[in-house]
Amino acid sequence: MPKGPPKLGKIRDVSTPLPHSLAGRVDAALPQTQCRRCGYDGCRPYAEAVAGGAAINRCPPGANDLIATLAALTGRPAIALDRSCGEPGRLTVARVDEAACIGCTLCIDACPVDAIVGAAKRMHTVLPALCTGCELCVPPCPVDCIAMLPAGRAWSPEDARAARHRYVARNRRLAIANASPEGVAASVSPDDERIRREAAVAAALARARARRSAFGEGRK
Repeated sequence: MPKGPPKLGKIRDVSTPLPHSLAGRVDAALPQTQCRRCGYDGCRPYAEAVAGGAAINRCPPGANDLIATLAALTGRPAIALDRSCGEPGRLTVARVDEAACIGCTLCIDACPVDAIVGAAKRMHTVLPALCTGCELCVPPCPVDCIAMLPAGRAWSPEDARAARHRYVARNRRLAIANASPEGVAASVSPDDERIRREAAVAAALARARARRSAFGEGRK
């Protein structure tokens, strides 16, 4: 798998692509799901890699139609989808089991397009119209309360443009926050962040168990 740009925690300066650059034209053709199945940290980094010579067949959401488009843009032959990146399929969207959600915010942090709303220690909800089906919110959930369900619609060019806008806006917001004096002062090492997250999740799980225990006692 090609080495992609830095993962979450190191925010790239992602701006609107120049339409006349090859990377910009490739980025405009990509589905903007930001799923990272290609091995890069989003659609724009993959577009830059393709412009630099990376394989054009690493996007399962775009599948064969996208490969044909990228072949025309780059002047390379169309090749079969690299299925080590995943299988193509219909659009799915995430849904949170609100009764099981412990409010840990890990899914909110993972979502690349701000499609999940909620707050610490409060129930989280996915906005289906904004969800790209990237599935990045699923692995971090400590209580497995996120399921991917059929969207019942196709992913459109309008969806892609809106998702790119939210992705860019989110990265800019995080970059500004990280560059502020407060953000620099609040920065912690990966180990410290992991410990903080584990403690927060443990506390949330303890609260959830207490609620369930109290509910069970009340039904007796």
